[in-house]
Amino acid sequence: MKKLNSLLKYARPYWGNIGLNIFFNTISSIFSVFSLMMLVPFLQLLFKQTKPVVIDPGLHFNAKGALDYFNYQFGIIISQHGATAALIFLCICVPVLFFIKNSTRYVALYCIAPMRHGVIRNIRNNIFKKILELPVSYFTEGRKGDIISRCTNDVQEIDWSIMNFIESIINESISIIVFLVALIIISPQLTIFIFIILPITGLIIGRIGRLLKKQSAKGQQTIGDLLSLLDETISGNRIVKAFRAEKYLEKKFGDDNMKYYRLSKSMQRKKDLSSPLSEFLSIAVIVFVLFYGGRLVLLNSEFLKAEEFIAFVALFSQIISPAKALSTAYYNIQKGMASADRIQQIIDAEIKIEEKENAKSVSSFNHSIELKDIGFSHAEGKAVLHNINLTIQKGKMIALVGPSGAGKSTIADMLPRFYDPVEGSILLDGNDLRDYKIADLRSMFGMVTQEAVLFNDTLLNNIAFGLTGITEEEVIRAAKVANAHNFIIKKEQGYQTIIGDRGNRLSGGERQRITIARAVLRNPPILILDEATSSLDTESEQLVQDALNNLLKDHTAVVIAHRLSTVQHADEIIVLNQGRIEERGTHAQLIAQSGLYKKLVDLQAFA
Repeated sequence: MKKLNSLLKYARPYWGNIGLNIFFNTISSIFSVFSLMMLVPFLQLLFKQTKPVVIDPGLHFNAKGALDYFNYQFGIIISQHGATAALIFLCICVPVLFFIKNSTRYVALYCIAPMRHGVIRNIRNNIFKKILELPVSYFTEGRKGDIISRCTNDVQEIDWSIMNFIESIINESISIIVFLVALIIISPQLTIFIFIILPITGLIIGRIGRLLKKQSAKGQQTIGDLLSLLDETISGNRIVKAFRAEKYLEKKFGDDNMKYYRLSKSMQRKKDLSSPLSEFLSIAVIVFVLFYGGRLVLLNSEFLKAEEFIAFVALFSQIISPAKALSTAYYNIQKGMASADRIQQIIDAEIKIEEKENAKSVSSFNHSIELKDIGFSHAEGKAVLHNINLTIQKGKMIALVGPSGAGKSTIADMLPRFYDPVEGSILLDGNDLRDYKIADLRSMFGMVTQEAVLFNDTLLNNIAFGLTGITEEEVIRAAKVANAHNFIIKKEQGYQTIIGDRGNRLSGGERQRITIARAVLRNPPILILDEATSSLDTESEQLVQDALNNLLKDHTAVVIAHRLSTVQHADEIIVLNQGRIEERGTHAQLIAQSGLYKKLVDLQAFA
């Protein structure tokens, strides 16, 4: 129920739509009752039991008053025009009432539509907003396919199940209440008998619904695993083929798919059971009503007349459809609540990088960044950095080198606060990074990473990514600095060329130069270069290196290096090993020491 309440908060802006829906549904249900209550005068007419009401009761806006007034008018028609004319009048009234009933029902659904689709839209927006706010660590610890599944399949499941349930609660509950009021007016004793029987059917339906929720949670997790495997297979298609792993992945996917098949088959059977089971239980209740009500008519016709009993059964039969819809919605909501749980895990995920309430603004970098006694551990407790002390002076280039896993990328990621240190502090111009506004702090940094992160958009928009009010001339100037302009203008559509998913229509060197052009255009005071040339061929590396040299002019830079050419001119080289600084100095000084750095140079194994 708590999860349902958290979803209902999204419906608050639509209370007006809900109110109109309730209003028109109530009118629709009332006209439905009156159209069926026409059975009473119709049967009385057939059985020749009609006794005209001779005194005008006046029109009152309640069930009994309206029926009395109708009987008065109906008696006038019989006395003045005969029984056949009265029968024609009845046959005209019934379709008119049904037309009004169905028209108001449509208007009710028309009014509720903005609520249903608006809630789903807002859930999607909130999930995406939260994904943008979540720390980098969240996406390294979780599987991408499962996160995508929660944002797509689980949201769609909420649309199909929970929103259907909410609509049913509003629409069908009103119908049931109105019909029950009419039943009480006709026969309170028979209606009480119904209230005794109905809870039994509810217990049976509830038991199956709880089983469905458990299986649905497992099913959604399994489809997330399938999406993850699919994404990894598409991304690593070359490796799959190179290592001839097609059969292995085919079997893995087939096993997961079979698991989902079994779960979905079982869920579908339970879901399909809801309709026939609820209908059977409803018919069983009707049989009990026919038996009990029939005895009342036979034993005491004055207590419940035959035509009233038939009208009672007709009205009660109309409860079956909304009750059946409610029971089906109840089954479905069990699946929806499992999806809501998975979505709520993202919404409630801890944002570990928090901004102080009175955080300072920062717009310039004046003298230095200091790392003081930095220690860092991952969530599982594995230590990554130990007692790191480092000063990065403005305008200087600092290189981080060392074996894989030494902690180079972790240090770089802590500068723009993708991570916060577990021990120690990082100071920018003498102030702790945690004292600054996060957006302001990150605007001070530009990043060029080993993997060029591009989007399925135009070359121009990828270079101007995240910036507004940028002209094409500014983009062209940045592209020229990054050695990207020449290959861009050779494209058929130039800067308006769509580069495909992750920039797959470009070569590796072209992709990297676009990311450099993006950094040039942003022109931040501090640059972080994370192995920006390590995956390129010799020709592309030279073009990218020239672009990087252009980028580094008049900038402070932290370079994670793989190749010697990137770091030999650095002002200081920091050699990391197992999370500690093992050596530091210029290229010449470190070569002279004949330590770890010289060994790495000799092996060309910067990582």
